[in-house]
Amino acid sequence: MDILLQQIINGLVLGSMYALIALGYTMVYGIIQLINFAHGEVLMIGALTSWSCIGMMQAAMPGAPGWLILLLATLIACVVAAALNYTIEKVAYRPLRNSPRLAPLITAIGMSILLQTLAMIIWKPNYKPYPTLLASTPYEIGGAFITPTQILILGVTAVSLASLMYLVNHTNLGRAMRATAENPRVAALMGVKPDMVISATFIIGAILAAVAGIMYASNYGTAQHTMGFLPGLKAFTAAVFGGIGNLAGAVVGGILLGLIEAIGSGYIGTLTGGLLGSHYTDIFAFIVLIIILTLRPSGLLGERVADRA
Repeated sequence: MDILLQQIINGLVLGSMYALIALGYTMVYGIIQLINFAHGEVLMIGALTSWSCIGMMQAAMPGAPGWLILLLATLIACVVAAALNYTIEKVAYRPLRNSPRLAPLITAIGMSILLQTLAMIIWKPNYKPYPTLLASTPYEIGGAFITPTQILILGVTAVSLASLMYLVNHTNLGRAMRATAENPRVAALMGVKPDMVISATFIIGAILAAVAGIMYASNYGTAQHTMGFLPGLKAFTAAVFGGIGNLAGAVVGGILLGLIEAIGSGYIGTLTGGLLGSHYTDIFAFIVLIIILTLRPSGLLGERVADRA
């Protein structure tokens, strides 16, 4: 029972990060029907930017509390990620908006490779130990343990998701996003500026990705130029799992995928009679994707136009 509870906690933490990343995919797809495969690299840039900022601030402010350094580094990383994603949308995707869908898809893959290469040049290919800025003593819950970093991850995710839902459903920008997702031409006739709305969507997605990247690096204690690929791919799986284009679906898909992966890693040895170890857990994400797409191609919640954003 202790093992199951521990894996549930781990799954909720992992699923929270997947949910934040998946929201970026589903928001962009909901508005312009584009799968932004460079989204995982925006996560990576955010994490590595924060790593650099933390190192510089620790040297410049040796007595500063860890939470303050982490907060400042996160803010800077979010600004960098937002500027990067805004530039990507304007330079790489906007000129191809009316092109056949294969063109922006190939461009997105190329942008992903380009960002990985640039990050490797700037930060070098070696793994960077991500500093622990919060207390490391875990809390015990029913025989399982949760660290302050994991509590922060759950809290930040909850606040981020609540803020996003409020923005989409109760603000002028949110209404403009939903109108653009419904019909950009009609929205433009009603005074909405689709280009501005699309840029804002990319910026919001980048901020969520940067926050997720920092949480991912903090939780696992490392950052590297390829770190965004697998979480990005799994988050895309989560978005499809829940129903691409549906905000609630992205959250549900991310949480469920995290739980499936974590619980699977704890019991894969038992289920396979010792044939497979926990390092095979990545297969769970893609087995789930195949099963869901086979049984329900639109995902668990499908796509509701009213939820597109």
